[in-house]
Amino acid sequence: MRRHTRQLAFDWGAAGAAQPSPDEGLEACAAPSRPAALAPAAGWMEAVVAAANMRRALKQVKSNKGSGGVDGMTVHELDGYLRQHWPRLRQELLDGTYQPQPVRRVDIPKPGGGVRQLGIPTVLDRLLQQALLQVLSPLYEPMFSPHSYGFRPGKSAHQALAAARAHVAAGHTWVVDLDLEKFFDRVNHDVLMGKLAKRLDDRRVLRLIRRYLQAGVMLQGVVMERHEGTPQGGPLSPLLANILLHDLDQELERRGHRFCRYADDCNIYVRRPGLVRGSPGVRSMTGRGCGARRAVPLCNRRCPTRGSNNWATTVCTNDT
Repeated sequence: MRRHTRQLAFDWGAAGAAQPSPDEGLEACAAPSRPAALAPAAGWMEAVVAAANMRRALKQVKSNKGSGGVDGMTVHELDGYLRQHWPRLRQELLDGTYQPQPVRRVDIPKPGGGVRQLGIPTVLDRLLQQALLQVLSPLYEPMFSPHSYGFRPGKSAHQALAAARAHVAAGHTWVVDLDLEKFFDRVNHDVLMGKLAKRLDDRRVLRLIRRYLQAGVMLQGVVMERHEGTPQGGPLSPLLANILLHDLDQELERRGHRFCRYADDCNIYVRRPGLVRGSPGVRSMTGRGCGARRAVPLCNRRCPTRGSNNWATTVCTNDT
């Protein structure tokens, strides 16, 4: 049976040229370390709103489905909204005046107790974040560590498990579990924006990302301001987390450690616990909200888990 793909009845490129906009609240940005020639010829924001990029982003958001945000709009209603409003939205993005909506807070129970707080953006903001992700990911991905496996193209938890087993097989049978406590809730916006600005020179894109970070959280009909943290639930959050944690990866590599990191979960594999137990370097390396848990001995055979949902601790759970 021949399949038909319905095209949206609007022009993704329908909007005028970008107009100058004031640098309201724009942070002082460091000079980009990348040569300007590597930036898109028309500009980073122009690349974000390009027709091909937006079509790809819309397809991804539709395939992800998911619930609506604070405005109640569903994924199925997005087409109709874009037909009517895309020219205006595109112009606001090019002008640097687009204002994201607050995220809807959802508490998800954790298997081990407690809750994980998610921030669900509106479907429109999920579309725009996905479009940003598709443009920014190729810019930052090449600098990331090969030992970082979370939410990256071509990387997976299965690869992280395989690497962990390889470390154990090589004799590194003790693991230090680094717990980045409340990492997503404590992201410093200024530090993150400074790291972004080192490789990204489009102030409109930087301003939009900061607005997403500061968009606020709606809980029981009340919008709460947010001055730190990046909510889990949007397409852009994992990339921002990996950018911020890149320094941790570099420090671990500089010290010659074998490690696997999956988002804010990180395990270091050593031959004996004395290499890390009580070491002052662990605390100074990881900073606020981070600490080394007790070293857990691992064996080389595959074992069932004991109620843990941590991917790294499932490599082996039999104490020696």
